[in-house]
Order: sequence, then C-alpha cells, then structure tokens
Amino acid sequence: MEAAVYTPRLRNEYRDKVVPALMKKFGYSTVMQCPRLTKICLNQGVKGSVADKRMIDDAVNEMTIITGQKAVPTLSKKDISNFKLRKHMPIGCRVTLRGTNMYEFLDRLIAISLPRVRDFKGINDKSFDGRGNYTMGVTEQIIFPEIDIDKVNNISGMDITFVTTAKTNEEAYELLKELGLPFKNIIKQAEDN
Repeated sequence: MEAAVYTPRLRNEYRDKVVPALMKKFGYSTVMQCPRLTKICLNQGVKGSVADKRMIDDAVNEMTIITGQKAVPTLSKKDISNFKLRKHMPIGCRVTLRGTNMYEFLDRLIAISLPRVRDFKGINDKSFDGRGNYTMGVTEQIIFPEIDIDKVNNISGMDITFVTTAKTNEEAYELLKELGLPFKNIIKQAEDN
C-alpha cells in the first residue's frame, strides 16, 4: 500500500479553482498559458547590525522560524565609511521559498498573519513591477504567530516578493487575487455590498 503524498491546500485550490477562472477571464487556449506562482522571496535589512553582530543572528533565526526554511545573511557589496560599513559585512537576511514551503507560507500569510496587522485595510494593489511580480512590505515581524513576542529584542519589518510567470500586471493581479491575497479594492467592494 502506497503512502498518501501531501499536497498543500493552496496548490490544490490553484489547480481546481484558480486555473479555470484565469482561463475564462483571459481566454487562454491551454492550461500551460495560465500564470503561476514560482517563488516567494523574503528580504530583511537589519538596522544597527554593523554595531551589534547578534542582531543578524536573531533576524536569521526569526526568519527561519517564520518560513520553516533556513535563512541566509546578506552581505554588503562595498565600503561606505560614513556608515562604518565594510565590504562583505552582514547587513540583513533573506530566504527564497519554492514548492510546498511556498504554498504553506502563503496560506499562513493570508489566513493568519495579515489579519493580525493593526488597522488592516488590505494590501496595496499598486506594487506590481510591470513584469508580473508583486512586492509588499510588512512593518512588524510579530504579526507572524510563530514569533514569541516576549523574546523579540527589536521590531523590524521585511519585504515579501511574489514572483509569477505572468506577463502583465493584470494577469499577476488576477492570479494573486484568486489565490486569496486581500487587496484594498476587494475589501472595499465587500464592505460596500
């Protein structure tokens, strides 16, 4: 008897609901034309990391806990004497999620973390780059339930980039909207009804 293979809820939803909706909206002739999410990149700059090296370790540990995948420190590319910065000093951390980890993180972000943001009115729908990628900022890492607030030394934010195979902003917007990202105008329409 074969063991059941685990597939994330959002991956099944993409296949069963999102693809047919995108094919209907854009008139694609084949499933392969539908845009899909390829990776999610998280990036965090750590303020004051030049003076205190432990801050980088804390940031890497927190991002590893949030994503479930080992984060790596990012290094400076050049010397800047005014900031007391030397080449190859750690100044932040990053992680790239693909496959199962990506869908699991997206599911937790939509269902648990974003609703925990104070005075949440939806995410901005203007942050597309013209090539089908979307970037959003998170101001506090404590919106993620994996982080223990009592053990946090300093509050810092991060950038989250959704990389898709979409060719235009409109296709990427529809893909992310169908996956469940709460854009501002969608929330406003729901409140009006």
